[in-house]
Parts: sequence; structure tokens; C-alpha cells
Amino acid sequence: MMAPATLFSPRSAAQDKATSPCRRDAATPRSVAPSPAHLAPPVVSFRSPSPSAPKKEVTRESCTSDMKRKALATRAGFKRPSFWVMIFGWSLAICAGFVNVVSFRRWGLFASHVTGATAAIGMRIEGFHHDKHDFDDLGEALWLVFSFLLGAFTCGLLIDKNQVHFLGKAFYGSALVGNALLLLVAALANDRLTSACFASAACGLQNAMCTSHFGAVVRTTHVTGTVTDIGSTLGRMAMLFLRNSCRRSRMNVVERAEVGVDARKLLVLGPMWVCFLFGCISGAYVENSMQQYAFLVP
Repeated sequence: MMAPATLFSPRSAAQDKATSPCRRDAATPRSVAPSPAHLAPPVVSFRSPSPSAPKKEVTRESCTSDMKRKALATRAGFKRPSFWVMIFGWSLAICAGFVNVVSFRRWGLFASHVTGATAAIGMRIEGFHHDKHDFDDLGEALWLVFSFLLGAFTCGLLIDKNQVHFLGKAFYGSALVGNALLLLVAALANDRLTSACFASAACGLQNAMCTSHFGAVVRTTHVTGTVTDIGSTLGRMAMLFLRNSCRRSRMNVVERAEVGVDARKLLVLGPMWVCFLFGCISGAYVENSMQQYAFLVP
């Protein structure tokens, strides 16, 4: 006995998909219950910008500002004296060279050459071991060093600080007057060693006065330190130019500041040495005609 066809008629796959509750077509809309993640407010992330270009710009700006600060500190490290101060120092250098040459041409003793006098003391002390008892030469060297020291000591009594304040100008004037009086005694003294010692004391007073007021840059009675400063300054400038292929345009801000400071130093030190040399030449000419009384000229 056969079953009815309607009960056992085959169904297509499409019909099964349409009627099955577990299988629905993708195009059929489906209601989805909202999850807690969907209900949460959106999170806004604040990210830093790209670390490539901005970080390089910040680094470059910081390096530039550091170099500018170093350049300003380099320029502030040296302050060139005013023009009238340099003229005054150059004039004193002429006088010191003049006195030094007159003392040597007349008495055979340098008035401001404390280095040579100290070397003479050492040689005379060494001579005692070889039975060379040069007490006179040893005494002359000791008296010259002591006279120069006494002149500088007198300047310290008159000028106790390195600035002009409360009758400071009068004190500097008294130091100059004392310098002139010492040279006057040196010109009128009959003894060889006495005249040289008074000239040495005048040099010590002058050198201490210039150092107290103008600083260690201006030294008027000797040029050993001056020539040393000139040589070291020229060496620094030459190294900076060689490092940059002798082109100033390739220098950075700090190097340009260093070159500028060294150039200003040379404008002070170079004429100082030239003035001392001019004083030495003038003293040699004047001593030929005035002899011991040439001390009166400076």
C-alpha cells in the first residue's frame, strides 16, 4: 500500500534553508541585541606626533641655543679696555722700556728684568761650590729683586683694590707722583747700585699700579708675558682657521666668537710690545747724550 505523495514529496535545499530556523539567508535582516561594548563611549586616543621631523627640529633648536649661549659667554670672558686706557698703558710701556735701557747702558743692570736678576742669584749661589765668591754680583741681584718687590709693595699700600673708588683717582695720582720721584732720585744718585735700585723700584710701582687697575692683560714693564699671550693667541686662531679650511664662513657661532675675542686681545697686546720696543730705542738714543740724567725724561 503506497503512502500519499503529499506526505513524502522531496523538498529542495532552497526550501529547507527558507523554512529551517537555524539556517537563514545572509540577506535576511536579523535583530542583534546590543552588547556592553557597543554601549561604551568612544575612546579618543591622543597620540604624539610623528617623532621624525619635529624631534629633529627640537634638537636642532636646542643645539643652536646652546651654541649661542657659549658664544655669549666667550665674548663676555674678555672685555677690551677703553681706548684712553690703552693709550695710557702704551705710554707707560714706552717709559718702562726707556728706563730699562738707560739703566743697562749706564750701569749694566736691567731695572725691570727680575727674571734675569733671579737667574743671576742662582748662578752666584752655584759659584760658591767652585770657589767663585762673587758677593758683589750676588748682592746686586738681590737688591734689584728686593727693590722691584718694594715698589710693588708700595703700590699695594696706596691702592688696595682694583677699582677707582673714594679718592681712588687721587691714590693713582700719588702712585704716579711716587714713580716720578723714584726716577728723579735715580737720576741724581751717584752710586751705581743705588741708581739702579731706585729705577727698579719705580718699575715695580708702575707695573703693580697697571695690574691693579687694568688687570693682568696690561703689563708695562716687561714683555715676556705679552709675547707669550701673542703667540698663544695666534696659535688658537690659526688652529680654528685650519680646522675650517681657512674659511671663516665655515665656522660656527662659538668659533667666530673665539676668533673675535682673540683679535681684540691682539689689538691690545701687539701695540704694547711695539711701544716697549719704541721706548727701548728712544732710551738708547737719549742716553748717548744725557747719560744718567736720561732718567728725567720719562
